[in-house]
Amino acid sequence: MSQQRIEVSLAGQKITLATSTEHEPLLRAACTLVDEQIQLAINGGNRSIERASMMAAIKIAGDLIALQRSPQPLPAQSTSSHTNPEEMVRLQNEIHSLEDQVDALMQTLSLPGSPRPIVP
Repeated sequence: MSQQRIEVSLAGQKITLATSTEHEPLLRAACTLVDEQIQLAINGGNRSIERASMMAAIKIAGDLIALQRSPQPLPAQSTSSHTNPEEMVRLQNEIHSLEDQVDALMQTLSLPGSPRPIVP
C-alpha cells in the first residue's frame, strides 16, 4: 500500500491528506459529503466554520447511527440482485424524514442568542 497526498477542499479551505491509492475514492467521497454538510450548516445560519463543522459532524453521525440501527437484511435478501421497489420507496421516505428531523434540530441549534436545550 503506497501512500500519496491528495488535496481536498473543506469549507473553502484547501487541505492536504495522505491516503493509499485504493482508499482515495472513498476519502474524496467522504470529504465531499462533509463539505456539503458544512455548507448546508453555513447556509442555515451558522457563521462560524467551527460550529458549522460540529453541526455537519452531528448530522453525519446521526445518519450513521440510524443506518446502524436499521434492520439488517436477511441472508436470502442480501443475495438477491433485485431490490423490492416498494421497500426502496419506503426506505427513501424514512431517510427524508430523518433528514428533515436533523435539519430542524440544526436550525434550532443555530439560532442566534443563547443555546436552547434539545427536547424530544
